[in-house]
Amino acid sequence: MHRDGTPQYGPPVTDSDAGTAQGRAADDDDHDGDGYFGEAVAAEYDDPSSPMFTPAAIEPAADFLAGLAGDGRALELGIGTGRIALPLARRGVEVHGIDMSRAMVARLRAKPGGDAVGVTIGDFSATRASTTGGDFSVAYLVYNTIMNLTSQEAQVACFRNVAEHLAPGGTFVVEVSVPRLRGLAPGQNVVPFHTSPTRWAFDMYDVATQATSSNYVEVVDGRGSYRSIPFRYVWPSELDLMAQLAGMRLRERWDGWTREPFTSESTKHVSVWEKPTTG
Repeated sequence: MHRDGTPQYGPPVTDSDAGTAQGRAADDDDHDGDGYFGEAVAAEYDDPSSPMFTPAAIEPAADFLAGLAGDGRALELGIGTGRIALPLARRGVEVHGIDMSRAMVARLRAKPGGDAVGVTIGDFSATRASTTGGDFSVAYLVYNTIMNLTSQEAQVACFRNVAEHLAPGGTFVVEVSVPRLRGLAPGQNVVPFHTSPTRWAFDMYDVATQATSSNYVEVVDGRGSYRSIPFRYVWPSELDLMAQLAGMRLRERWDGWTREPFTSESTKHVSVWEKPTTG
């Protein structure tokens, strides 16, 4: 689930029998395997009023990724409704995706060009993309999706899975926020990020385990609803170590898609790790 209250998310869709380490793993109320991103969320996901759907958010990301893909192919983990995949495909890049949510992928399929993007259904920390055509030049996770993997073990597995998909010299790109623990007062573990007369949203942090959750309370016609989405926050240096364990090295790190310098004051980063050209 994105911080603004909206959740993260070819040729034929293919199934995988991979496990559910992904943060979108099914809960007790989800019986169709879509995890936290089922039909109710998918139906409201593409919100044109959200900053993440503006050209200013989308076009620099697609340009950045297209430059890394070159003449090769791109793999998006958590492809969802195609917010980034479709603009990238329009730049002439062959794109494939992995996602657990059939409901989200159905929205991708309904968009112009969506039927040309291959999608494998499964947990992106473990699922192998069902596609022909060789390895990928670039793989990517955008807008905090790495945090949907709610254990360190799953995040490490994701890096290893990506390394197996990449061609020598290929790159893995992650866009993710820097944990905002400096904003917590001593003893504080709740940070509100949206308030209105009918809707409240807040994050909860457990600094001992790096577990966090985004929580949403809404009142409609006098009736209240509540939902909570779990995450695991992760530090830049921790991601670098995960990359090393997967045989990759950090190539560059920026504050954003337009390559602003990453500093101690940055609230997010776009990091690029590279698979060696020789074993």
